[in-house]
Amino acid sequence: MSIRIVRLGSPRHRREGLRIGTVRRPPRGVPKSEFSKRDYYDVWLPELAPSEALVARAHEASTESGWRSFVRRYRAEMKTAPSARLLDLLAALSHGASFSVGCYCPDESHCHRSVLRELLRERGAELE
Repeated sequence: MSIRIVRLGSPRHRREGLRIGTVRRPPRGVPKSEFSKRDYYDVWLPELAPSEALVARAHEASTESGWRSFVRRYRAEMKTAPSARLLDLLAALSHGASFSVGCYCPDESHCHRSVLRELLRERGAELE
């Protein structure tokens, strides 16, 4: 049992389990009935996505210091009560179920999902 961190829209791993989209917006031009069939996500959890203003900041982060600034701000957003509780819940569930969380970004190293991985690990989640 564990959490897999994935790129939404990528082919699913056969033992991946439920796929959770931690993105601000659903995929463009894809009917809601197709989200799961096209390997985007089964459940949408935008509460774990960066705020819209922070997403814009991440896209503009062309330097390492810009990226570090994004990471600090995103971590601050994830300390708020609703987000922190959701992270705690996912970490606890990872000990009894397999599922995945993800985002659309092609490069995990400059995507909020890399920070989600760290936040979940810090909470004791089982990560693949």
